[in-house]
Amino acid sequence: MSNTDDSGPDAGQLLDLYRTMCRIRAFEDAALEASRGGVTAFGQSAGTRAQVRGPLHLSTGQEAVATGVCSQLRADDWLTSTHRGHGHTIAKGADLRRMMHELFGRASGFCGGKGGSMHIADFSVGMLGANGVVAAGIPIAVGAAQSMRVQGRDSIAVCFFGDGALNRGPFGEGLNWAAAFRLPMLFVCEDNQWSATTRTAEMSAGDGAAARARGFGVPALEVDGMDVVAVWRAARDAVASVRAGEGPRLLHAKTYRFTGHVSVDPAAYRDPGELAAAMEDDPLLVARVRLQASGVAGDAVEAAMRAAREEVAAAVASADAAEWPTQEAAFENVQDAGGGRWFS
Repeated sequence: MSNTDDSGPDAGQLLDLYRTMCRIRAFEDAALEASRGGVTAFGQSAGTRAQVRGPLHLSTGQEAVATGVCSQLRADDWLTSTHRGHGHTIAKGADLRRMMHELFGRASGFCGGKGGSMHIADFSVGMLGANGVVAAGIPIAVGAAQSMRVQGRDSIAVCFFGDGALNRGPFGEGLNWAAAFRLPMLFVCEDNQWSATTRTAEMSAGDGAAARARGFGVPALEVDGMDVVAVWRAARDAVASVRAGEGPRLLHAKTYRFTGHVSVDPAAYRDPGELAAAMEDDPLLVARVRLQASGVAGDAVEAAMRAAREEVAAAVASADAAEWPTQEAAFENVQDAGGGRWFS
């Protein structure tokens, strides 16, 4: 489906996109703060209680990609995410409060408090789950797309993955299978330019995700992942083509993560000037400029972030007061190898 429509979202739609990005940013900021208690990355006491145990992979700075893509999806479209999946999960419509409860390890979280950040899923909104293994969400999403084909559904599958996934086998395998069977599949490379603590350009040959996709015959588009309107347009066109039965598509969104690889990573390996330059293109700031140009009142823009922070603060308070899983819950959702009983 060729689409030459270069129109963007109207003022109301743009404000909705901004609200989603505010919710993601507020969630990530609160999650970061909640994980800072106890022991710091340098082994020193932070003097406060860690409400979230263990490091988190945050998507601060990458909000435009999740928001722009998911704004074009329906609840019956299926999505897989990465270890850095909070933004995708929120943008797909999952309950932010239950997400925070899961981070806090409480029984009322999406995984009963036993999965944590990298395993959140909400099938009711088509979120099949985050994944702690790099590139592992790709074959899951391709399998989901194959299932849609078998069932005759008109929904699509979407897979988010990072630039570090390009060098793993599931990326090539997934592209090949989706292309060979013309599956209703959208691949989204969320390229934040760093593979954990290594600059991706120093370890990846060739011209990147889009070039590799085209090698499999998958049409690909490169887009500014710091501009939610650019992502919104590109996702609109790609989703329309996939839904029309034209086979898989790939979006290569260039973005940047403002935090370290994990919440306790000070990212000392990164040039501070590089981070400062990237933050000048903060997707929330870019959207604010667009909102101003669209005539949206400054009060409405400020209210969006204020509402997001209030919502997240309430989620944190609720999670902190919520019940822990019971001891008996440790034996639930565990695979039985066939013996029918537990062995000590």
